[in-house]
Amino acid sequence: MPPTPQPISQPNLSGAVPGFVSKPGKYSVDETVARFESLLNGKGVKLFALVDHSGEAEKAGLKMPPAKLLIFGNPAAGTPVMLAAPSIAIDLPLKVLVWQDAADAVWISFNDPAYLQARHNVPSELTKNISVVGALVDQLLA
Repeated sequence: MPPTPQPISQPNLSGAVPGFVSKPGKYSVDETVARFESLLNGKGVKLFALVDHSGEAEKAGLKMPPAKLLIFGNPAAGTPVMLAAPSIAIDLPLKVLVWQDAADAVWISFNDPAYLQARHNVPSELTKNISVVGALVDQLLA
């Protein structure tokens, strides 16, 4: 049987993982997810999926701290980006990971829009279409 991976105690906030942004949360994972869903609904942004990683792990007989991935977007904003830079479709729709570390701190993580822009050579005039994720997380934390 393979060894059980140990949960990380704190996310990498130093930038060592290119393109990954983590911000400390104020609420539990479930409360943060509920608040983010409400924020998306209020802005007319479609939530395409909610992946409960920890819930699925539990169903498989494994334990992990709470972790949920929200996959969301606006086709009117995302489609022009994908037309200009088709490879970005691997990273769209936008995603926010809400997770709890081994010290019970909650984190909100997402792909850095500048990283996505550079990774897929998104034209600068369309960068605003993928930058909304940071603004949404900031609103959630305000």
